[in-house]
Amino acid sequence: MAIFQLQCSIFMNLLSKFRSGLKKEIGMFFPMLILRVLENVLQPSFLQKMTVLNILDKLAQDPQIIIDIFVNYDCDVDASNIFERIVNGLLKTALGPPAGSTTALSPAQDITFRHESVKCLVSIIKSMGTWMDQQIRIGDSYLPKSTESCSTGENHLSSNGEEGNASDHEFHPDVNSEFSDAATLEQRRAYKIELQKGISLFNRKPCKGIDFLTSNKKVGSSPQEVALFLKNTTSLDQTKIGDYLGEREEFSLKVMHAYVDSFNFKGMDFGEAIRFFLRGFRLPGEAQKIDRIMEKFAERYCKCNPSSFSSADTAYVLAYSVIMLNTDAHNSMVKDKMTKADFIRNNRGIDDGKDLPEEYLGTLYDQIVRSEIKMNADSSAPQSKQANSFNRLLGLDGLLNLMNWQQKEDKVVGANGLLIRHIQEQFKSKSGKSESVYHAVADVAILRFMVEVCWGPMLAAFSVTLDQSDDRIATSECLQGFRHAVHVTAVMGMQTQRDAFVTSVAKFTFLHCAADMKQKNVDAVKAIISIAIEDGDYLHEAWEHILTCLSRIEHLQLLGEGAPPDASFFTSSSVESEEKVPKTSGFPSLKKKGTLQNPAVVAVVRGGSYDSTSVGINASGLVTPEQINNFISNLNLLDQIGSLELNHVFAHSQRLNSEAIVAFVKALCKVSISELQSPTDPRVFSLTKIVEIAHYNMNRIRLVWSRIWNVLSDFFVSVGLSENLSVAIFVMDSLRQLAMKFLEREELANYNFQNEFLRPFVIVMRKSSSAEIRELIVRCISQMVLSRVSNVKSGWKSVFMVFTVAAEDERKNIVLLAFETMEKIVREFFPYITETETTTFTDCVRCLLTFTNSRFNSDVSLNAIAFLRFCAVKLAEGGLVCNKKSSVDGSSIAVANGVPVVESSTDKDDHVSYWNPLLSGLSKLTCDPRSAIRKSSLEVLFNILKDHGHLFSRSFWDSLFCSVIFPLYNSVSGKRDVSDQYSASVSGNPEGSLWDSETSAVAAECLIDLLVSFFDVVRSQLPGVVSVLMEFIRSPVQGPASTGVAGLVRLTGVLGSRFSDEEWKEIFLALKDAAASTVPSFMKVLRTMNNIDIPYISQSSADVDGSSDHEMTIEDFDDDNLQTAAYVVSRMKNHIASQLLIAQVATDLYKMHQQSLSAVNIKILLELYSSIASHAHQLNTDSVLLKKLQKACSVLELSGPPMVHFENESYLNHLNFLQTLLAYDPSWHDEMDLEPEFVAVCENILSIYLNCTGFVSTNKSDAGLVLRWKHPLSSGKKEEIAARTPLVVSALQGLNALNKDSFRKYVPHLFHLLVDLVRSEHASGEVQQALSNMFRSSIGPMIME
Repeated sequence: MAIFQLQCSIFMNLLSKFRSGLKKEIGMFFPMLILRVLENVLQPSFLQKMTVLNILDKLAQDPQIIIDIFVNYDCDVDASNIFERIVNGLLKTALGPPAGSTTALSPAQDITFRHESVKCLVSIIKSMGTWMDQQIRIGDSYLPKSTESCSTGENHLSSNGEEGNASDHEFHPDVNSEFSDAATLEQRRAYKIELQKGISLFNRKPCKGIDFLTSNKKVGSSPQEVALFLKNTTSLDQTKIGDYLGEREEFSLKVMHAYVDSFNFKGMDFGEAIRFFLRGFRLPGEAQKIDRIMEKFAERYCKCNPSSFSSADTAYVLAYSVIMLNTDAHNSMVKDKMTKADFIRNNRGIDDGKDLPEEYLGTLYDQIVRSEIKMNADSSAPQSKQANSFNRLLGLDGLLNLMNWQQKEDKVVGANGLLIRHIQEQFKSKSGKSESVYHAVADVAILRFMVEVCWGPMLAAFSVTLDQSDDRIATSECLQGFRHAVHVTAVMGMQTQRDAFVTSVAKFTFLHCAADMKQKNVDAVKAIISIAIEDGDYLHEAWEHILTCLSRIEHLQLLGEGAPPDASFFTSSSVESEEKVPKTSGFPSLKKKGTLQNPAVVAVVRGGSYDSTSVGINASGLVTPEQINNFISNLNLLDQIGSLELNHVFAHSQRLNSEAIVAFVKALCKVSISELQSPTDPRVFSLTKIVEIAHYNMNRIRLVWSRIWNVLSDFFVSVGLSENLSVAIFVMDSLRQLAMKFLEREELANYNFQNEFLRPFVIVMRKSSSAEIRELIVRCISQMVLSRVSNVKSGWKSVFMVFTVAAEDERKNIVLLAFETMEKIVREFFPYITETETTTFTDCVRCLLTFTNSRFNSDVSLNAIAFLRFCAVKLAEGGLVCNKKSSVDGSSIAVANGVPVVESSTDKDDHVSYWNPLLSGLSKLTCDPRSAIRKSSLEVLFNILKDHGHLFSRSFWDSLFCSVIFPLYNSVSGKRDVSDQYSASVSGNPEGSLWDSETSAVAAECLIDLLVSFFDVVRSQLPGVVSVLMEFIRSPVQGPASTGVAGLVRLTGVLGSRFSDEEWKEIFLALKDAAASTVPSFMKVLRTMNNIDIPYISQSSADVDGSSDHEMTIEDFDDDNLQTAAYVVSRMKNHIASQLLIAQVATDLYKMHQQSLSAVNIKILLELYSSIASHAHQLNTDSVLLKKLQKACSVLELSGPPMVHFENESYLNHLNFLQTLLAYDPSWHDEMDLEPEFVAVCENILSIYLNCTGFVSTNKSDAGLVLRWKHPLSSGKKEEIAARTPLVVSALQGLNALNKDSFRKYVPHLFHLLVDLVRSEHASGEVQQALSNMFRSSIGPMIME
């Protein structure tokens, strides 16, 4: 034992001081001295293993040694995984002998081994953390280093004829390499792991293993390269090699041939040759496989030694005989051994019919009997099936087989002559070869690969020990190991490993089943708190487990103190209270009561799984007093953890870095949600901590705080929309508390933080279906704003958004509450709204506009409209910072001779964006169904425009007319469907839900006032204004039409003298278009009568008066036909009234401004009168239509449309206008051909009259008279003739008033009509009198001449 300790001491000194120069030697001796003992679990020597464990503990305390071992061996493709084997060996020792196995250890020795192995593992992970911290402090983690040792060895592939593998070469550094970074080591480590995976697969299924290695390019794809791999790789199972070489598949046969051909048997004795051949694999048990291998061996031997046998058949038979002899001589199961004579006799005649020399066969027999043919592995330790290393570089086949951690447990450690001999052989074989490189790495990234190797074993060792042992020292060691493991994995960013360690510690707290807690579980709680404080910057998602533990601790402590459940907070009557006062009806202190069958306590005592959201949620039934008492004693254990320690974790959050605090808040929010959503026992611990955390971290830089608040905002929204109303109310009140604290901080201009932290109120206000929550939000916002109004900056946007949503609420009290606050804000605190951000003015306006649509109280709407006017006044006064400039620019409009000479700023003016929403909103309100709102908004809109229009630029006026003013008048446009118009007219509400006559009159008057007031600036909008008035005039309803006429008359009366000729032209063209534009749609309506078949009326009988004498009843019509006819009659009356009104307007305008009108405009008027008269005449010529309408009106008991009146008035207007022009300025006669037009009109009038009398005039070109039978006139015709008489008299008087020359010129053309008039029947003597005057004064003198 003393010798072994001395050996270990010497080895320890070598490793500590000379490892850089003894890399190869340490790689050989470490498995032999240390790992061989460590991995022996069942039958170890107690003193030897304790010695090894002490050495490992010392090694583990030196961080650099641990790193160097991993870098130089576990990351070396050709070296054993020493670090991995150390960790796995320590794990096996910590777990103890497998259950059911036989061991020489006493229980005390086993426990000692377990504790010492755990201690070693803790030292290893601690050293890793220490080395990591040192490198990070130094700051050299980005600068890896490498030193070159003086040790002998190779850094390239061995190539001594049989050994070497080309695919490994790329992973060896050059001999003179001085640098080796983590990336290079990662490649080598990855290559090694991949190769080991392929070897492990080969050892199970050889063909699949070869396929894997070749496909991943770890082995070449040629048979020769695969053969070299099988020959030189010591970690392969030699039995599997034999099986693979004996396969009959084509590729396997090629590999076997290449394998055999790689041997050089030249000069070797046959026995020596077959022994050398069979060292590398075990012959398969199947005879056919052996046959194929031996056949190829014989062929190769004869090829290398041509004179040895006469043929290869001899070598083949002899090889079989040698194998049989070897089995017979060295198998203990064979009783009758083969003698030398038997052997010689069995091989007679095998040399091509001849015998081999007996001396030769005898010598061969003696060699086999004396020395068994064995594989390499048979000469030392057994070959591991799951070997973790291989050694092409060192070739320590026999020695490195001892390094496999799954070696047979029944092998007693002791002196081994064969082992020593093989070590000597290895050193001898390596002598004189090139040096190897010893790497020293300073890149902390190497720890990632180390952790990937050791984290699983460490987690298992720590967890099992902590679970099974109650020894305070052992459990403390395990918890220390957990803390160091979390530190390393967290700093290295290894999320999976970090979370595994943190979760394990959290589970060992037993907070989820407190009745089973022990002191070690309390120590685990302390470890959790220490981890949170020490490594909080790197925990990220693992924070959730830690915060869950803290939440459960607080819950248990409250239960122990008898505090009331958190649910009592949710039943508080006052949602305004910031301080939550616990109710007195709490639980009695458990620590003073022996038993207490309280549901919450019972649930905790019964416990639950670690992952359950609520501990004991599904627990039912009572628990025993003993369980309660045990639980109370465990609560006493928790007294070791005071509230100060818990609060320290949260207070420490202000020291977390930017990423960590965001992760911390995310985790805290998740824990809080799980607390609040508990169906049986909702809790507020984490919620109150969220408020605290936000307060602690308010001073962080804005970028970080924005990220924190994004998380908190989502949390408050999610919980604020909870179905549990009490929880939602409590959360929103917590948000109010937080917001009040935020508002205490001043915010600079143009920042948006206040708006961000108030946004959850807006989102919940929009989405919540609970009226209580919405009312609470309105109250919270009102309280915050009114108490911190001077501090509100960007938050105004969210404030107004909340009130905007409230204005649309279905609850009246919410609307009134919000408007009450809005009223106070606008009245008393308006300057604060735009103090730092002028865009909030627009938000305020939008909010007020929403209140104007309130359907609960018209007073709210009217007051909101009044406040909009107040906002306009403030805006005009320069209440906005940006408006000070624009107001100066906007008022700098100078006018000379009616034309602006200095343009104000264009629509790029800043104030445009503030006026537009206000004015547009009022414009839309003018279509409100409530009359009072319509009138008020219309009045306020135009008052604002009139009072502050001097601030607007010409371009802004243009945009206002297009987007605000003109859209007001769509209600009187002709864009509605004609059937809709008729339905509205017969219903008594001609405008439907739009304007009534009074509103239309006010709107038109306001528009005219606006144009008159700012004519110089808005002159370009005159056509649009005229178009609006034309729409009024065209309206089929009398009220709007009269409004349009009055407006047009007033407009031209005030501004007519300032109109240019073009502007007059636009007005008259608009009148003309107004008259013509309604005709197509009206004619379309008339054509619907063609589809109505009225009895006793046909095209042939339409001209016969007697056909209309038949009396008709309503039964003669279908209902649809009656409805259509009624609609046509109504439309015709409206159309006639509109046409006559347009003509009357034209006449009035001419009379008022005839001095200002040019010949062009006169022509337009003439065309207007002519088109109306022609249209009237066209209507009166459709006799079938007239008859149908007459019958329909008779049945419907309606007055017929004034067709005759329409025609008479149209022609009369035309006639009078022509007479006026002829009398006013004779110079226009020739320019406009007035007399011919006048005569043509008179001729049409006379012709129409004669046609009405039933007198068909003869053509003036006929040679004689044509006599016709004349029917007596009906009463209807007589009435029509009487109605047309004044028009005919006017025409005759006008013709008679022509001067003599003109009369002489046109009388031949009219004379036959005059004659017909004399012969016609008249209703009165007026026509005869007019004719008499004409003949007496004009025609008679002309004849006498």
